[in-house]
Amino acid sequence: MSDAVSRAVAGPPSGAPRPDQLPAPAAPGPVAPGAPIPGQPLPLPEKRDSVRLEGVTKTYPNGKQALINVDLVIPEGDFIFLVGPSGAGKSTLIKLLVRDETASEGRVEVAGHDLGRMKKREVPLLRRRIGIVFQDFRLLPRKTVQENVAFALEVTGTPRKLMEPAVERALALVGLTEQARQRPDQLSGGEQQRTAIARAMVHDPRLIIADEPTGNLDPLISWEIIQLLLRINEMGTTVMMATHDAEVVTALRRRVVALEDGRVVRDEVGGYHREY
Repeated sequence: MSDAVSRAVAGPPSGAPRPDQLPAPAAPGPVAPGAPIPGQPLPLPEKRDSVRLEGVTKTYPNGKQALINVDLVIPEGDFIFLVGPSGAGKSTLIKLLVRDETASEGRVEVAGHDLGRMKKREVPLLRRRIGIVFQDFRLLPRKTVQENVAFALEVTGTPRKLMEPAVERALALVGLTEQARQRPDQLSGGEQQRTAIARAMVHDPRLIIADEPTGNLDPLISWEIIQLLLRINEMGTTVMMATHDAEVVTALRRRVVALEDGRVVRDEVGGYHREY
């Protein structure tokens, strides 16, 4: 029998006070507001909303209503699929979130900022907190992978001494360190999309908007891109992915927000189509 077990079996040494002889614990003093209560689990950090739309309608000058009374809340760290047929309003919703457009009615908030009240000079600051990935990659053909990613920092005036480590981190994240000096025409489609994702992530944004990111890729490469977006989401970044890929949406069983004719017709965890 080990010494520790022997001591536990034998009980306290001779002369040690019995439990009923121990002094009573001191009465707890006052607890400051917001301070943790002794003996209680620490409260979880408050989860903020990355996106909040309240009663949002977008009407274009020709009278076309692209969005009609849309309510949508996306908590920080969520992963959602935005689905719906062409013309349903997905592109307009994305334009509102990056403030390429403003709502005709209602309130649009991103990362706690009311975009309807935002001044034009503040828009670049907002976009540093949002990474955007497009279907057609939108890389600069004469720049290398490294230069394409760095360009996102250059246009926002990031000091050069901070650019190199940020670019290195972004390329490592997407697995393109070895391709840093190659140009887009030397890359596969999947590598080009990963370059675009690195460019979107180089600012360490809190929200990634991926607009049909697998639309130009074959199924195997598409899954690689999806896995990369899931990994980014696991790191704490909110991800909104607009897609027509029913197979991916149904396989992953994440939150699905469906638009039709400018309205949210479904908001639930499930497949691409409503399940009955």
